[in-house]
Formats: sequence, C-alpha cells, structure tokens
Amino acid sequence: RLVASARPLVSTVLKSCCKQRLALLCRRKRSNRPNSNVSSSTRRYRKKRSRIRWIVHAKQFRRMRKTVKRQRTILGIVLREIKRKLAMVALECCASLHLNTLLERAQRIHQQQPKDKNKLYALHAPEVECIGKGKARKPYEFGVKASIAITHKNGLMVGAKTFPGNPFDGHILHKQLTQTRILLEDTGSTPKQVIADLGFRGVDADNPQVEIIHRGKYKSLTKPQRRWLKRRQAVEPAIGHLKSDHRMDRCWLQGKLGDALHTVLCAAGYNLRWLMRAVLRLGLRGILLRFVMLRLINRFLEKTTISLQSLRVYRTAPW
Repeated sequence: RLVASARPLVSTVLKSCCKQRLALLCRRKRSNRPNSNVSSSTRRYRKKRSRIRWIVHAKQFRRMRKTVKRQRTILGIVLREIKRKLAMVALECCASLHLNTLLERAQRIHQQQPKDKNKLYALHAPEVECIGKGKARKPYEFGVKASIAITHKNGLMVGAKTFPGNPFDGHILHKQLTQTRILLEDTGSTPKQVIADLGFRGVDADNPQVEIIHRGKYKSLTKPQRRWLKRRQAVEPAIGHLKSDHRMDRCWLQGKLGDALHTVLCAAGYNLRWLMRAVLRLGLRGILLRFVMLRLINRFLEKTTISLQSLRVYRTAPW
C-alpha cells in the first residue's frame, strides 16, 4: 500500500481547512479582512487544537468529541465569512476556480460524519482512501493501494502499479500481470505461476494464462508447489524495505499520476540496490569499476571534441 498522507485525525483536517480559509481572507484588502468574531474564534480554535492531543492521550473521549464539535463550528463560521466577502470582491477566473475548489472541499469536510462513506481525508489530496490493514498496531492506512510483483527465486521487482478506488485484491491481478509482461518482454520470459495470498482466490477463470497458487489449494498442491508456497512470504520484507529504505511510505507527488510514478520509481530504486548487492556478492566490483571508468573517459572525450569544434567555429566567425 502506498501512503499519501499521515493518519488524518479529524481535528487536524479541520485545522488545515480553517487555516487555509483564513489565509484566503487575509490576502484581500484591509476592508475585507475577517472581523473580530472570526479572529477571536480562531484564537480559541488554536488553543483547543493544541490541547486535543493531550485529551486523546488521556482517553478523555467525551472532552475530545466536544472539542471537535467546537472546531467544526468555528470552521462553519469561517466558511460563511468567506462567502459573505466573496459577494463584495471581484476575482479573476483562475483565482475564482481555485477558491471554489478549496471551498467545496472545506464544505465537504465540514459536513461529513465519522460513519460516512467516501470521506475526504486530506485537503491537499482528495484521492486518499482509508485502506484496512488488519494489524493490531496499525489497523488502517491512508493512501492508494499498490501492487508489487517480485521474482520467486531472486526477489527482483518486476511490477509495481497503483490502483485508485481500493478495489478487491483479486480484481487487480490481471492488470498487474499485464504490466509485468510488458516489462519482461525484452527478456523473452513471461510469468507462468503466480504465488499469492488468499485475497487472490477465485480469479483463475479471469487469468487462464497463469497458474495461481495459494493456501486455499493446499491439499491439491504437489510437493514442489508446497515448497513454492512457503516462499510467498518473501514479498513482505520487500514491501517493508520499499517503505522504510526507498521512501514509499509517503508520496510527495500530486494526484493519481504522481502516486503511479512514485511507486514505479521506488521499485526502480529497490532494483538498483539489489543489483549493487549482486555485483558485490559475485565479486564483479573491479570489472564494473573498469566499465564505469571507460564510460566516463569516453564521455569526457566526446565533450572535449564538441568544445574544440565549437571553438573552431568561433575563431573563424567574421566578428
């Protein structure tokens, strides 16, 4: 899973909305700045925001709900103030479009409730979704679902793709295999077996070109297939290294395209580090260094030839 933002507490999202709305108000002329009621409400809002973390830590949830309710009220005050000021200010088309987008997201956050579906979890990234992780230490993750495919023996990543909308795991296997075949077409090899967890059961008819092996078929598996099944857990540390060592735990690129690019780049960095470890393990360090030195010398000579040619042209110029 690709996390696009930190855990979005309700008070944090409300604070972000209120802060940006006040910044929009203060960019206008002096006569259009927020009145004293909004300023005093904002001061009280900041006090409550700084105090709510300690309320949650002390497990005083009744006080927490009261504080969040007051934060929601203050955000409503700021939204109504902006709408009142907009009637007196003429904006350009681009500025008006940006402001309307922000106001629409803030209104959505102001009205949504804890049990609602399709909630907005981040003001800057509306594509963020709540994904159930199922772990006691981290029951949920907030971001976009990503699928990782690695080779069975060596652990080289041959596929990394994002799936917005949090689809069912079995429905993403066909698209992941399509990407893997495209990436492996120059090597002349195609995937023949897929070893997956129980989330991918029941999709054999949708993927007739590969053999899907999972724990639900254990009684009908052969001995080699049962040994392959034990190797499935190797993908878990690969995902952990992607998050901790290759910055996949937080995506700084914008939108769905940014999430897709970030996933592919993290997988490419993982493969480069895998290749460097293989070079060191196989004792090819000296050969690789010679190859790199020859490439650098060749590039230096090419640049020197280009500079000499440009110098010759400059000398023969009439001016």
